[in-house]
Amino acid sequence: MHWDIGGYKPGDIEVVAVFDIDRRKVGKEMSKAIFQPPNCTKIFYKDIPNTGVITKMGKILDSFADHMQSYDEQHTFILSDQKELTQEEIIQELKKSKADMLINYLPVGSEQAAKFYAECALKAKVGFINCIPVFIASNPTWAQRFKNDNIPIIGDDIKSQIGATIVHRVLTNLFKKRGVKLKRTYQLNTGGNTDFLNMLDRRRLISKKRSKTEAVQSQTAVRLKNENIHIGPSDWVPWQKDNKVCFIRMEGNIFGDIPINLELRLSVEDSPNSAGVVIDAIRCLKIALERNQGGVLYNPSSYFMKRPPIQYSDDEAYQLTEEFIEGNSEVRMQSIDKMAEQNEKGTY
Repeated sequence: MHWDIGGYKPGDIEVVAVFDIDRRKVGKEMSKAIFQPPNCTKIFYKDIPNTGVITKMGKILDSFADHMQSYDEQHTFILSDQKELTQEEIIQELKKSKADMLINYLPVGSEQAAKFYAECALKAKVGFINCIPVFIASNPTWAQRFKNDNIPIIGDDIKSQIGATIVHRVLTNLFKKRGVKLKRTYQLNTGGNTDFLNMLDRRRLISKKRSKTEAVQSQTAVRLKNENIHIGPSDWVPWQKDNKVCFIRMEGNIFGDIPINLELRLSVEDSPNSAGVVIDAIRCLKIALERNQGGVLYNPSSYFMKRPPIQYSDDEAYQLTEEFIEGNSEVRMQSIDKMAEQNEKGTY
């Protein structure tokens, strides 16, 4: 969404360490590993240079859903038989590689594993970008730990450039600004990648549904009752591969209590849609490191993430992020920190 952030272009991002658990990737050089199954997104660039970065075996914990063992190898993970790295070994790898930050793109529902890698980032003293709906940046205890150690973090749960959440938020905000009383809404999503296959286990969806629902609820004029809002993944359709199809319906009343209904179908390639945002988050976190700014980066988190510690409208979040990039957000950040403190106490 930005070509230049603090003098850094997208091409300045360098991968220096990689962790995975699939035997088709572990042990392979990074530029080869990314093309291995079950990766299934459209290939938009083939000539990835050989960087010499070897994919290391990560920590499994709860990042692999049991039901995925029931599917064919083309669609699911095949666990590597290599020994899992210990926390200390991962920390040493981060230090040895001179990484600036660690990016968490684990499967939805990886509560233990996400916290494990957040701990690794703290102990290795590298920044952390939490792209999944496990609440780290928006958890007061974790946020305080990153603040105490002066390590920047952006989170939680990455938005897409033009995805289901951002479109649903904008439409909800439009209803509010135009005086339409929103009565009911749903958002249903289908896809064929391992993200959707993983989410067939509904027990892994608790934080995901909370994250996506709150992203929309935060834009309503009056919060909807739970029975009047349904947002979440619906099913796995193998032939869709990395294509994600979203169906949104909104029911409301305009002047005179006259009904108005809106239905929308959105079709996007899921992985690049997310990558277009995370490359901005990476560069924002980099300039925070250069400014010696630790703790939650509230401004970019509000724009890049579905479940930031503080929700704003997307227009406000955009402006906050522009101020952060320009380095003119010191006064605004003070007020945000104050609101965050109130939020942590339950008074905001």
